[in-house]
Amino acid sequence: MLIKTFLAIALLVLSTSSWALEPAVQAAKDEGMRLWGISEWIEMQPYLEQAADAGDVEAMYYLGEATRLLDRGLSQRAMAWYLQAAEQNDVYAMLRLFQGGACIAGDVCPEEHEDWREAALAIAKPQAEAGDPDAMLAMFHVYRMFDQPHWAGDWLERAAEAGQPEAQTILGNQTLEGRGWYLTNGRRLSAAEEWLRKAVDQEHVPAMVALTSVLEKEGEYSELWSWGERASLLGSRIARVVHGECLIVPERAEYCRTEADPVQGWAMLYAVVEETGDNTAKHILEQERSKLTLEELEEAKALAEREWIGREPPLSNFPPRFGY
Repeated sequence: MLIKTFLAIALLVLSTSSWALEPAVQAAKDEGMRLWGISEWIEMQPYLEQAADAGDVEAMYYLGEATRLLDRGLSQRAMAWYLQAAEQNDVYAMLRLFQGGACIAGDVCPEEHEDWREAALAIAKPQAEAGDPDAMLAMFHVYRMFDQPHWAGDWLERAAEAGQPEAQTILGNQTLEGRGWYLTNGRRLSAAEEWLRKAVDQEHVPAMVALTSVLEKEGEYSELWSWGERASLLGSRIARVVHGECLIVPERAEYCRTEADPVQGWAMLYAVVEETGDNTAKHILEQERSKLTLEELEEAKALAEREWIGREPPLSNFPPRFGY
């Protein structure tokens, strides 16, 4: 049995992921995280391994995530990465170990607690009660693992009220999906919109994407377009595809509040395909091929190379740290 002795001193230990990495290692980590953002779970690993070998806890956790997804469960390889992160007090790694049955199936348990969710609670709760918004969000996930929705919801609200943008986005989306009681659907939309706007004010891209769905239901197409365009420029893959399509065929949807610019739109979608292999973007390019002359196609490819491929911030699906 692998015995963990870190929990008694957990709150006294400075996590190595707060230490500065060497520039080359940081660059490797950045590339690994870029690839994580577009779900390139195999390609990301050599880059994040460099950061993990240097003691970066976040890299250890995401290597566990990638391996778990590739292996379709808590394999021995995934468990090894999560254990390394858990040794450095990563709450989400502990939750993955609990979720995957590490204590039961792998006989790998924390020394001073019954299971890994108890260990996660011991780390997150003091930080959350001290006012750390990220720890408050972690408590939401911890209590989900305890199957205590009331306490989970309470901590989610506390995190959102403390300004944590991911919590605000989750709360907005949950409101859209039925959380709470509202007399009319319009009031529900308004309540969800209020939380999403708080996250949008912090440039939280997933909130921008979610807000466009609310604005579409409300018929606010001009504002929808502005936030969708902003999300696109901040790297949202799905928003970039919509952005590019609207530039090629603005008559396609009422929310396409833009003049036609097929060369620019084609360049954007071409870049999305080159960087992510996005099938929707591929389909649009094939379907709208006749919109551009051969000369315009060449111009669009050159524009993609010059302005869109490798653009910062990079394209991302913006996966949550601890997905459902």
